[in-house]
Amino acid sequence: MASRTGSRFGRRIVLLAVAVVLFCAAYTAGWYYFARGLETRAAATLASLNGGGVRAFCEEPEARGFPFRIGLYCKGVFYENVSDGVSIRAGRMQSAANVYQPYRVLGQLDGPAKIILPFTIPLEARWESLLASTRLSRPLPETLSVEGKKVEISAEEGDPAPLLTVDDVQFHARQREADLEIAVSFRDLVAGAEIAPGLPPIEGRVLGLVQDGVSLLKEKVHDLRGRSATIEEMVVGVTGERAGFSLSGPISVRDDGRIDADLSITINDPREVAEVMAQIFPDEGDQIRAATGMLASLENQPLPVRITRGKVFLGFIPLGEIPAIE
Repeated sequence: MASRTGSRFGRRIVLLAVAVVLFCAAYTAGWYYFARGLETRAAATLASLNGGGVRAFCEEPEARGFPFRIGLYCKGVFYENVSDGVSIRAGRMQSAANVYQPYRVLGQLDGPAKIILPFTIPLEARWESLLASTRLSRPLPETLSVEGKKVEISAEEGDPAPLLTVDDVQFHARQREADLEIAVSFRDLVAGAEIAPGLPPIEGRVLGLVQDGVSLLKEKVHDLRGRSATIEEMVVGVTGERAGFSLSGPISVRDDGRIDADLSITINDPREVAEVMAQIFPDEGDQIRAATGMLASLENQPLPVRITRGKVFLGFIPLGEIPAIE
């Protein structure tokens, strides 16, 4: 009896071992099948982007992550849109998703990045880390988050001193039915001497809702005219100090490009805020300081700021005019 029982047990062990080997072989074959499919889809997506003045490139694309993850690796990435005057070249990019959670994708981009924008000189960006995560769905991702640590931006040529540094910056976006909710935060943002010498480190956060923002992204609409949004919360201040302001309210752009808004602004420590603003706008420094006394009497009191056809009013006091959006 013992011999027969041992024989049955031995057969079960052999069958289990065969099943494990077959499962591993099938899993490996399946992983590499999906990996080749990922590389094919990536190549097709890049090919569809190229043309009409747009170039997108992933250097030496390769699927990686076996056995428990799968993602795309690029030795370098490049994007250029001639009509918009935008060009970005960066280092290694890698993405990964767990095989049991394929719709949640993590990504990382290495610097430095060479950036050309239509409104500034060629720039170079460096960072300690730049991470992203997204939850995929069709036709657009449900969520997108990007976080940068110790980001430094400087001119690509000439003076190597940083134009801007920020210790931590985050961007989050998610669909809220047809609208798009966007949140941005930053800490210890410091402007270089060429932008605002002596400006203290700044921190802040913004939470906004773009009406019908999902459709705008799906249709790739760049024109802001006829669009509207709500600033649910905007707080900006000196890092570690009371000085700062908060702002909220709806804002819209007319068909002619003029801005309308009905905002509420609250100022903390108006005297220090005035000094900071005077450093940012030195040409208007005297006028800003002259208004400090009036603002000091309204500390922590919400102030109505109204924008009508681009004309800005503090209550009934005109402050200036915002040019129309082209």
